[in-house]
Amino acid sequence: MTPTHFAFSSTFMLGLAGLALHRTHLLSALLCLEAMMLSLFIALSIWTLQLSSTSFSASPMLLLAFSACEASAGLALLVATSRTHGSDRLKTLNLLQC
Repeated sequence: MTPTHFAFSSTFMLGLAGLALHRTHLLSALLCLEAMMLSLFIALSIWTLQLSSTSFSASPMLLLAFSACEASAGLALLVATSRTHGSDRLKTLNLLQC
């Protein structure tokens, strides 16, 4: 395993561990998701550069576009839950209440 591969794998796993274990605020969950997407974007960009193929050159930009859409939807949900529930704590959210 190369040091670059280890760095991006550990970054992705740290983001996943933060998402799984630190679930107090919705903002921290969104930050962990963004860290995971950033590590995937950089790893995919480096992989495309190492392959030297033009057929995969658009895939990092496509992943970045989906990441931006995910971030905007997450921030919209954060604002909506902050307005309706008063905070972004995940323990105050109840899916059974409408």
